[in-house]
Amino acid sequence: MILTLTLNPAIDLTFSTDRIVYDDRSLILAENEYAGGKGINAAQVIHAYGGEVQAIATVGGETGKLFASLLDASRIPVTLIPVSGETRRNIAITDQQGLTVKVDHEGTAVSDAELSAIERTVCDKLPQAKWLMLTGSLPPGVSADFYAKLIEKARQFNVPTMFDTSGEALRLGLAAKPAVAKPNRPEAERLLDRTILSHAQAISAAEEIRQMGAERLILSLGSQGAIAAWEEGLLRAIPPAVQTGCPLGAGDVLAATCVWALSRDMPFPEAFQWAAAAATMAAAKPGLTFAPLEEVEEMRRRVELRSI
Repeated sequence: MILTLTLNPAIDLTFSTDRIVYDDRSLILAENEYAGGKGINAAQVIHAYGGEVQAIATVGGETGKLFASLLDASRIPVTLIPVSGETRRNIAITDQQGLTVKVDHEGTAVSDAELSAIERTVCDKLPQAKWLMLTGSLPPGVSADFYAKLIEKARQFNVPTMFDTSGEALRLGLAAKPAVAKPNRPEAERLLDRTILSHAQAISAAEEIRQMGAERLILSLGSQGAIAAWEEGLLRAIPPAVQTGCPLGAGDVLAATCVWALSRDMPFPEAFQWAAAAATMAAAKPGLTFAPLEEVEEMRRRVELRSI
């Protein structure tokens, strides 16, 4: 079973428009509402691919009731932990050229008692878990080392961790030595305090971030594919050019597909190739959606895997 944790879930409201422009009108062509958050998105992918998954998420307030009802419709196994704060709402707008504007609520504070309940729930499920996914932002007031502590807890149960967050929580979590970490380009730039423009800079960044503690590191680069750094060297996944639909959530699909593949005992390079293919397909879809497994398999054959 793959266990996912979403500390800061959201209702994700997405709008598709004809164009994104300033000082003029854009027309809404479609809108959708999803139960979101990185761990929830990952659980949906793993469930759709036939993997055994258990999602853990917080829920609170009137927005939380809607969040719970949307999750019911998805039919993924989930444990919801009540919190006093309101579940947040996020807004994303994508035009027909793939240009996207995303505005997220920060979320509301989680009390120490609520954090203790979350930690207990995770620890209670770890003995049955094959992987733990710790992904997404921390709510306000949560200590930046919270994920690092859970990575260490998971290690006590011999459960590897997929880790995907940002900022100080990313730095501290890397030091706890997760099995796989997956920053994207902006997260890596903030962590290293420098821009990453060229292919050489991306390679250097992937190596440097892996040296911070992760066993394996995947640096996602959007339409330019991804770079993986691991004990046997460096790999680059180069996807074919596709028309962009909505890039939001593609990184969540990448992380989830990688864990799904590794949980099926695929070698890391093969899992990396599957992950890059799934992310490429997700970015070509409208809204926060992902491709079925048979389409991902077809794309996987087209993703070039190159040693660096």
